[in-house]
This record gives sequence, structure tokens and C-alpha cells, in this order.
Amino acid sequence: MLSVALVGGLHSDARRAAVDRLLADVPGSVALHHDLATAPETGTVARTVRDATGVLSTGETPLVNDCACCALREDLVPELERFRDSGLTRLAVVELWDSVEPRAMAEVVAKAGFRIGAVVTAVDPALLLPYLGNGDDLADVGLAAAATDRRTVADTWARQLEYAPVLAVVESPEAGGEDRALLDQLHPTALRIPVEGGGLAAAVFAGFDVEAAAAAQHPACALLPQEADDHGVGTYVWRHHRPFHPERLWAALEDLTCAAARSRGRFYLADRPDTLLAWDAAGGALCVESAGPWLASLPDAAWEMVPPLRRAAAALDWHPEHGDRCQHLVFTSPGLDRDGLAELLGSCLLTDAEYAAGRESWKGLGSDFDHLLEV
Repeated sequence: MLSVALVGGLHSDARRAAVDRLLADVPGSVALHHDLATAPETGTVARTVRDATGVLSTGETPLVNDCACCALREDLVPELERFRDSGLTRLAVVELWDSVEPRAMAEVVAKAGFRIGAVVTAVDPALLLPYLGNGDDLADVGLAAAATDRRTVADTWARQLEYAPVLAVVESPEAGGEDRALLDQLHPTALRIPVEGGGLAAAVFAGFDVEAAAAAQHPACALLPQEADDHGVGTYVWRHHRPFHPERLWAALEDLTCAAARSRGRFYLADRPDTLLAWDAAGGALCVESAGPWLASLPDAAWEMVPPLRRAAAALDWHPEHGDRCQHLVFTSPGLDRDGLAELLGSCLLTDAEYAAGRESWKGLGSDFDHLLEV
């Protein structure tokens, strides 16, 4: 039976090394790679298929809707079907192009009925912080997957890193204890495998549940990092049940965003207490989005339509007054100022007097969040 492993990441040399290791260690394996680099100029995406001995075939597929990633999706499944039908391929390694995010491709592959053995992100520890701190648009560095691609290097890299349960880590003489501590704290639950150690082959057959991975990415139940401090790198977990004052939080956003290399979590505002908001910051840029309602705001009958993981996460966070509503923000960075963050975040909460005034009075606490969340 054909198994598919997705290997991605912006660290292209590390990614290529991980794929080469799999081809060398797994008999009957092939690697499929779609190169999107020249797609805007040529109107096509270049495809390469290789095994441990070298290139087996090359080809091109045209852009779809002026989108290189769309072309990749259209071409990927027929190629995997060809491998499966031949009966000669044990493992198909899909080497994702630089800025392609693994979640989208994993869902395409799973929907087509293929077994995904693993999703892997390749990492060079020495490049971890430089990429995480890079706020450049992908379009400005030639890595956009479509003309409408507005992602940045930092937020793309963060999602690639945090989605994959397996990290293939290359040896890097330039990497120090700080780099390794940062990697450990950003994704503490990941299985980290040295590419040079030969253990990657076993990991790519373990199995990957696309639906469970998607559920675990939801801001309400994402498994966020815990408190840590090592080699000058810190992770600070800030939690509270009192609502944020929208105007004061808005005024503090720039300072909070720049306080850490990476921050994420969930929160809520006093003027919209039923809306779960997602916090996602990297590279000096912050994305705030509505992630739907808190479960405490739903009627009991609606709970049956909520995934079990979400209900379990809510139960763990349940407060007798606020339900699952909470502020849960996590900041990870070298040189983290925990005391400064605690003071700033605390100043953004409702004061005792504001809180005592009650929900009806909170509804009038409008801010620029109103415009942001209605776009």
C-alpha cells in the first residue's frame, strides 16, 4: 500500500537533505517536487520526480486561476495515483515548495483517499530566529504562491513549523544553545529527529490524522507551549478570565506584538464577550481574527455539533462565571521581559469599577477592533 509523506519548510537546504535521507533509507521510495519559482513568468509549474539514483522524470503543469498552489493541487493527485497504480512505490515523498504550507496539501492528499504516513517540517536551527523575525512579504522575496498572496516569511514559517508533528533537524555548526532552546519551546510536543541520524524513515510511516490535526489548530483547543526558560530563551504564559478593555488593548498592540519573536493564543473583548478571538503574531506583525463563538455563549443543544476535542478543551478551562471565555496568550522569545508583559497585559483588562458596571455598560466600549473584525 502506498504511503505518502509530506516534507516542507522554508529552509530549503534542510528540506532537501531530509528528502535525500528518506530516499536513501526507504527502498521503493520516490520524491515528487513542484517548483513554483518561475510560475509567474512562465505560466507553468515545473514537476520533478526522482529516487535515490537521480531524476526519473520531469514535466510541467499550467497555472490554474493564476495560482501556482492551485496548479500544484491539480497535478499532485494524478501523480500520486500513478505511483499507487504502478504497485512499485512504497513511499511517495511530496517535497513541498518553500512557502507551501503543509496543512492545505495534507488535506488535499487525504481527501483523495491516500494514507498519509507523516507531515514533516525540515529545520536548520541556525535559521529559526532569522526566519521567525522576518516580516517581509513573501512577494517581496520571490516566494509568493499567487499574485494575491499576502503572507509574510515569519507567519508562513511559524505555521509550517507548528503544524507538523515531526521536525527533521539538520546539523548546523552555526546553531547554539539559544537556537535549540527556541525550537524546543516553540513546538515542545514535536518529535525532533536529526536528519543525519537515520531515524526519519521509521517516523514517516507512523500515520497522520488530518482531521485531528485541523481540530488541534483551532485557537480554542490548540496545545500552546508551557512556561519555560533555557539558554536565555523564555516562554511566558499569561492567563486571566476578566475581559480586555478594547481601547486599551488596541493601544498596546504594537508593544505586545514586538515583545516576542512569537506569540499566539486566544482572548476576548468586553464589548463582544461571546466572540473567541485568535491572536497570531510573528515577525513584528499581528493577525487578529474571529474564531467563532465561545461555547459558553451557545445553547446546550448546539454543543452536540461541536467536536469532542473542543468540548474537552472548554471543560478544562471552565470558569463558574465566564465559562470557557478566557485570556490565554503565550509569548516565546530570547530575552523575554516577563514582568513588562505582565504589567502591560494587566493594564489592558477592565478595572474593578469597569467590571462591576456589568455587560450592558461594556457594550459601549468600542474601538478600532470594530473595523478590524468587520473587514
